[in-house]
Amino acid sequence: MPTWIRSLRPFDAPPLMERVADFREAERFIRLFHAEHPTDGGMHARLRDVARDITRHGTYTHTFEELQFGARVAWRNSNRCIGRLYWQSLRVRDRRDVTGAEGVALECVAHLREATGDGRIRPTITVFPPDRPGHPAPRVLNEQLIRYAGHRTRKGSIIGDPRQIEFTALARGLGWHGGLGRFDVLPLIIDPGRGEPLLCNLPGDAVLEVPITHPVYAWFADLGLRWHAVPAISGMCLEIGGVCYPCAPFNGWYMGAEIGARNLADTDRYDQLPVVAERLGLDTSTERSLWRDHALVELNVAVLHSFEAAGVTMTDHHTESGRFLTHLEREEKAGRTCPAEWSWIVPPISGGATPVFHRSYDNPTLTPTFMPRH
Repeated sequence: MPTWIRSLRPFDAPPLMERVADFREAERFIRLFHAEHPTDGGMHARLRDVARDITRHGTYTHTFEELQFGARVAWRNSNRCIGRLYWQSLRVRDRRDVTGAEGVALECVAHLREATGDGRIRPTITVFPPDRPGHPAPRVLNEQLIRYAGHRTRKGSIIGDPRQIEFTALARGLGWHGGLGRFDVLPLIIDPGRGEPLLCNLPGDAVLEVPITHPVYAWFADLGLRWHAVPAISGMCLEIGGVCYPCAPFNGWYMGAEIGARNLADTDRYDQLPVVAERLGLDTSTERSLWRDHALVELNVAVLHSFEAAGVTMTDHHTESGRFLTHLEREEKAGRTCPAEWSWIVPPISGGATPVFHRSYDNPTLTPTFMPRH
């Protein structure tokens, strides 16, 4: 066992949902698969096999082609994601044969290494076994594979990411001996479904981080800000045809505003706008000075500049807004509805200056999809 993986004592995990696959959902997916793959043939025979397996076992097994299609369409249907133009390029790592917690840990690390590459981020998903009746599958308890710890001091202040205070406390309760810095990478906590949880400290070569500097203001480097290159979501269930894959970490690449206008700027996250405004010499005594807006723009300029200088894939919110409308047009031409939640599609900075702001969207619930994990 690698030194960065530790087996731990059992802990009180949240209850797991174990349900029988619904044939109606399975049939809907199989018909969708064959509608978009008309040359594959054999749909009726496949439906008979699926019905038989659900009757006998309470579930069925997707072929790799069905899994790959389902994962890509789940991205296509993600109503909160603006970056869906390249949904067909999602790289699917089929790891349904990996059942142990240590194997999950190793594959999560491999996912990060492969998705990161040399900074040219690759949209990637790693799919582990699904839940089966009576056999809960492994889960990564982290909301993302890479997150920074949040430490509450004795005086009540917070160092690091306030959003991760509870998870950081859980990790420490399970034996994690991390530091007390602002950007301490949290370990993975893997629940095997049955048995002891596993604590996995991510190796340094699996986590590419970008120090935040500014193209004009040299003092920006003194703020000591940085962020990780890969946003790998790990707390969602990949739902395909009535089958839940509760451990299916996936990533695209960052849009700059996700970091510059949310992670580093939100008052309940790193809250850096007052710091940046002070260094810029802005008047923070009145909101009419628009000091928040000025600081927000410079923080986002710094993030975009830093990722570009480091050679790490990142897009800006204006470019991504245009790409989303291209995606929307393609879906409409294909005769498909493109679900979109307006409040998530419109960027968190300069929303009115982007084309996605000035229209409404249909927002039906479509499957396959990524959904909150029970």
